Amino acid sequence: MADARLAVPAAPTAATKAPPRTPRRRRSGRSAFLFLLPWILGFVFITAGPLIASLYLSFTNYNLLEPAVWTGLSNYRQLFTADPRFYTSLAVTGVYVAVSVPLQLAFALALAVFLDKGIRGLNFYRSVFYLPSLIGGSVGVGLLWYTVFGYDGGVNQVLRGLGFSDLPNWIGNPDTSLGTIVLLHVWTFGSPMVIFMAGLRQIPAELYEQAGLDGAGRFKQFRHVTVPLLTPIIFFNLVLQLIQAFQAFTPAYVISRGTGGPADSTMFYTLYLYIQGFTRFDMGYASAMGWILLLIIAIFTGLNFLFSKYWVFYND
Repeated sequence: MADARLAVPAAPTAATKAPPRTPRRRRSGRSAFLFLLPWILGFVFITAGPLIASLYLSFTNYNLLEPAVWTGLSNYRQLFTADPRFYTSLAVTGVYVAVSVPLQLAFALALAVFLDKGIRGLNFYRSVFYLPSLIGGSVGVGLLWYTVFGYDGGVNQVLRGLGFSDLPNWIGNPDTSLGTIVLLHVWTFGSPMVIFMAGLRQIPAELYEQAGLDGAGRFKQFRHVTVPLLTPIIFFNLVLQLIQAFQAFTPAYVISRGTGGPADSTMFYTLYLYIQGFTRFDMGYASAMGWILLLIIAIFTGLNFLFSKYWVFYND
């Protein structure tokens, strides 16, 4: 009987009742809505509107100059059955994502661990290392990369000075051109590095002291203390960098002069989408490619969240 009495929900009291809607609260609500209005308008007209329009255009034949003509699934059918370059762009982007993201995160983590030791001038080094993340995707850096890795660029001049000969044009060689873009992505390690450093500051020093008393060296402390407690940060950086890598465009466009060459070795998916939309003016085809890319990113992000329960450890 006592349990039954406890199960009866308590009657609402004055403290739990919703506050009355006074004129002052209504004015406050209108002010909040006015502050949110720019974001709402931007979301509707800049994000949601074009998103829905592109979904419709993906089922049409549209060249910007004539009205769109409904063609059903023909764009998707052509992509999957009659466009070998579509698969080439998928393969190039897949290799780029699979190689560049782990390398960038590993380099960022290693540098974050080194800087976390409390060296002098830490703020200066942190700012310097973060700078490539701000300018790495710019056209200027793409042109710089094109110059540095050209046949007479800085890399070959240094190698010739060291005695090497018969050096390739790193940008013009299909075997090495993608590697130069991967290297550019790894170079923009500043953003994940700063996030790793923030995560390292949250690990209690007592855990390292206890591990040291138990005889663990620096490597074992890193493996059994740092990495497990840093897995939520690694997961966060992995998802962010994965999404950014799938959307990489500017370096491939600048370095290949917008062609995806040599021999389609730098034909990124976004570059091929751009060629279809803004060179051939086939907006329906480009819209279909855009939705396929969205689906690919959503699948990889979902898989990351699905498998995160096996390797990401939270304090709870």
